[in-house]
Amino acid sequence: MQQGFAQTPVKVSSAKRVIESTIRERIAPVKILWQTPDADISNSNKLLKQGIGQASLYAPDLCIIKSTKDIKPGILLDFGKELQGGVQIITDRWKSGQPVTIRVRFGESASEAMSDVDTIKGATNDHAMRDFIIKVPWLGKLEVGNTGFRFVRIDLVDEDAKLALKEVNAIAVYRDLPYLGSFNCSDTLLNKIWKTGAYTVQLNMQDYLFDGIKRDRLVWVGDMHPEVSTINAVFGSSDVVAKSLDLSRDDTPLPDWMNGISAYSMWWIMIQRDLYMHNGNLPYLKQQKQYLVKLLNQLIGKVGADNSEQLDGDRFLDWPSSTNPKAVHAGLQAMMVLSLNTGAELCNDLNDPETAKKCAAAVSRLKLNVPDANGSKQAAALLSLSGLMPAQAANKILSADGAKRFSTFYGYYMLQAKAKAGDYDGAIDNIRTYWGAMLGLGATTFWEDFNLDWLPNASRIDELVPAGKKDIHGDYGAYCYKGFRHSLCHGWASGPTPWLTEHVLGIKVIAPGCKVIKIEPHLGKLTFAEGTFPTPYGVVKVKHTKMANGKIKSVITAPQQVKIIRS
Repeated sequence: MQQGFAQTPVKVSSAKRVIESTIRERIAPVKILWQTPDADISNSNKLLKQGIGQASLYAPDLCIIKSTKDIKPGILLDFGKELQGGVQIITDRWKSGQPVTIRVRFGESASEAMSDVDTIKGATNDHAMRDFIIKVPWLGKLEVGNTGFRFVRIDLVDEDAKLALKEVNAIAVYRDLPYLGSFNCSDTLLNKIWKTGAYTVQLNMQDYLFDGIKRDRLVWVGDMHPEVSTINAVFGSSDVVAKSLDLSRDDTPLPDWMNGISAYSMWWIMIQRDLYMHNGNLPYLKQQKQYLVKLLNQLIGKVGADNSEQLDGDRFLDWPSSTNPKAVHAGLQAMMVLSLNTGAELCNDLNDPETAKKCAAAVSRLKLNVPDANGSKQAAALLSLSGLMPAQAANKILSADGAKRFSTFYGYYMLQAKAKAGDYDGAIDNIRTYWGAMLGLGATTFWEDFNLDWLPNASRIDELVPAGKKDIHGDYGAYCYKGFRHSLCHGWASGPTPWLTEHVLGIKVIAPGCKVIKIEPHLGKLTFAEGTFPTPYGVVKVKHTKMANGKIKSVITAPQQVKIIRS
């Protein structure tokens, strides 16, 4: 051992150690989508080969990029699918021996990676840096970026510079979780939609449960509700759910509302119920009792003398409904009924009949005042699910114009309301039309928002926009997601995944901890559907086959601790 070096290893206190819940995967690009025309760029296809992630003294067939006074060239790499993480740039030697300055641009679409921050169609560096200038080393490796992306553009910044690239890899950061839940049916598009919803949420399961991996990268409690439904159906129990729920609770002293939004505090209550139904963890639920009871009493106090909700804070359901105040009021009235009914259930489980009785009394009052949905599919869905509107009446509103005026977040509740009305075929058609359209535009994850009116003459996200076509990413969006600020990986859009599990496979948990599960499949026009569902005791497996006489033959296997009730 060299003199002067410590001979005793340094011990790190376990109290200070933080073990990451994610892994890193090195991924090579699958395509050079573009490079500067007439530029001095050679051997760029070398970057498509899977490398070793290490600089080397012997590295033949390098990609060489040279700039001149007039041309500062760049290349655009496509990594094949949406990823969360950054990029690893591995360089070789060049004559100057000095660092080279480059510009790096990440994009969830090809056109976003080609855009300039703050100057083109709403491109930003909000929440995560996606456009910046850095220096890369001579014969070395540099990793940069922490965002959601599929495409990366690299440009030389200085004139008369040379960049020798051995590798450019994506470093994907994600939770390496087995897909314990599964779905397969006679419609390959539905199969792809189910998997895409699962993958969308998996990418957002970072240290905490994000709503989007590019933007906002925050714990938004309302967004969590569809995400947790997806996690329960695909991955089973995950610590990221309780961790994120607890963060929201601890960051929100009452009488504040979670994320400043009254509906989001109500979604917190309903997520607690869904989590308890899946994992049966009563000790964890008991930890929420003090906060839960205070929150329920706060909500009860927001029922006015006219039996109408009088919620303060940000009166938000989802963005597309935000310009319809009558619909927002109707939706919040329904949310009060849903959350107080849920609160009563939880209080009974927590041996608090007094609070449960107060919740039930408040619900009885709220049901005396049924607002008009004002044509809103969001409001109609919530009114139906809360029992304030007959399911068939709500379905008339939901069925108008098919999947038009659906939204990625509240689309889940629209599907649930259609199921309540028995319109399974209509819901499946909506899933294929609305979520399938995103896949048809090159999506590998589902988006923050989407509108079927954007489809005519729209380009794909995995191509440079052809002349005369609309940029589906940069030309559309509204509210906080205009243009390229629009997130193309948003967990709240994953609703079809748990919906297909619950209603097509027919798997519904009806007792805490998955101890009792009802199986009631609805195949509609499908000829078969099969899949699995994770429980604390193991996986439930189902296979449903439509017979020649239209009846369904079902084969079901389940852990012995799980009681199965067949329809």
